[in-house]
Amino acid sequence: MQIAPAQLAANLQRGLQPLYTVHGDEPLLVQEAVDAIRAAARAQGFTERTSHTVAGAHFNWGEVLAAGSSLSLFADKQLVEIRISSGKPGKDGSTALQEIARLARGNDTTLTIVICPKLDKMTKTGAWFGALDGNGVTLQVEPVERAALPVWIAQRLQAQGQRVAAGEAGQRTLQFFADRVEGNLLAAHQEIQKLALLYPAGELSAEQVESAVLNVARYDVFKLSEAVLGGQAQRVQRMLDGLRAEGEAEVLVHYTLAEDIRSLKRVRDAMAAGRPLPMALREQRVWGAKERLFERVLPRLTAPMLARLLQAAHQVDGIVKGLKQPDWPADPWQALHRLAMMVCRECAAQPAR
Repeated sequence: MQIAPAQLAANLQRGLQPLYTVHGDEPLLVQEAVDAIRAAARAQGFTERTSHTVAGAHFNWGEVLAAGSSLSLFADKQLVEIRISSGKPGKDGSTALQEIARLARGNDTTLTIVICPKLDKMTKTGAWFGALDGNGVTLQVEPVERAALPVWIAQRLQAQGQRVAAGEAGQRTLQFFADRVEGNLLAAHQEIQKLALLYPAGELSAEQVESAVLNVARYDVFKLSEAVLGGQAQRVQRMLDGLRAEGEAEVLVHYTLAEDIRSLKRVRDAMAAGRPLPMALREQRVWGAKERLFERVLPRLTAPMLARLLQAAHQVDGIVKGLKQPDWPADPWQALHRLAMMVCRECAAQPAR
């Protein structure tokens, strides 16, 4: 049975299940979900806990199966945690997990938590995941996207008795906070906790937040693509500065920008040849958040615009590899900034007629 993380508290109040599977790539939210299950288990008398980390092809699954079927002299209920770091248990692991799922039915002495990173669609159709989902509770923990981050911060502040000012002033404060912690949810959580230590419950001023919250943002080069296609110039500037400071490879940043330009041109050419937009996007393997961005920006981009952007991407490719180009900065990061802003401006412009 799959539930959303927000439903976990209510689900635990209705009674513990013998088997939980938690998977996702956001360590803070995964840890909080696992902690909530542990706390509920302790309250129900599951005082003994064993933990197993699956690593390598020669992991001994027999130990896990034995742990689930044996109790110590000091406890009559136990919690067994299985952490699969790669999300791929292998053939032996698949068989063992299916057996664990089978034994979980009606078992009131052993509670099992399986913890995995984010699982792809193919993995979730596997026999082992189907057995876990069919015999227990499954939580897929999604990351907090940048657009949702201010609301997440406000909710966390409210939980500790604090809040920002109402109206536009408060929204600016939350946006400032989000800019400082984007891509680093664990650090965001720590900064929120720090505000509780520094200031009493009640309303926080913008000055208090700005003086207390450190710049702990961590940027993902693939999120840069979304910001550029979204026409978010200020965010693009912050992300490029952050990626440079973190030592990201110029070649990878260029590849991300250039691949978006190439994909936009291929989709535009397919549409010019008579293909409907959904079919053209599918053929170019564009889906998810990027699919929605392509749908929004393609009406703004003409064939000559895309040809100019493609030529600019070709020139920057040479710069990041050490070549000089006329009328372009010699510094790779300055050239990448110029290219990103060219795309960003076109994506933010009014639709072309």
